[in-house]
Amino acid sequence: MAGKIEKLFRAPYSMPNGLQMTDDGLWVVDQITDRVALLEMDQSSEYGVPRVVSEITSESSNTSGMTHGGGSLWLAANGEGSRWRPARPTDAKAGESDILRINPDTGNTEERYPIPGGGGTHGVEYDHCEEGYLWVQTLKDQVLHKVEISDWSVQHTIPLPYTRGHGMVRSDDGIWVVHTSDRIIVKLDVNDGRELDRIDVPEPHPEPHGLSVFNEGFVYCDATSGWVTKISL
Repeated sequence: MAGKIEKLFRAPYSMPNGLQMTDDGLWVVDQITDRVALLEMDQSSEYGVPRVVSEITSESSNTSGMTHGGGSLWLAANGEGSRWRPARPTDAKAGESDILRINPDTGNTEERYPIPGGGGTHGVEYDHCEEGYLWVQTLKDQVLHKVEISDWSVQHTIPLPYTRGHGMVRSDDGIWVVHTSDRIIVKLDVNDGRELDRIDVPEPHPEPHGLSVFNEGFVYCDATSGWVTKISL
């Protein structure tokens, strides 16, 4: 599938590594500070960037992935945060990752869940097609787990076709997965993981990290350059 790729604006943080479009606006999370901002997407300021509606702190660390669903923000804490800032007691352990359920109004952590099988993660997606489930990536095993939130049990697992999986979008007929190093976004069959479609993101476009639905296409962020970028299909 071909798409038109264009830069929208630079994120309010230097290293945006997850984003999610909601009815209230665009949530963007910073990998360094683990702060989360809600941006107004209806119009830009005179400087060409959207207004920050609200901002919260979080107990996440080295945040790499975000989604929204069930009234909560879900942040992927990909290990400890001391690579970027002083360590905090709430940081995930070195070499491990957690999924944090966050109150979007206060930033308070409501629940904390381990990554199935352990290790790191770059991607988490709330399943709006089937409420009550999250899709969680594992870097160690290069797989994508469908997890039931109520008891944090793995219900289904599909393989990821490439390394360094990142942002995801669940669609009616599959799940789109960013593979950052390969600069592709692939749509996978949720039953067996076979590739159904793909979008290439060649240089010199910003590198894809976080991913969300936006209008008739997608919006993604690049933790390397700080750009938020639109893909029109």
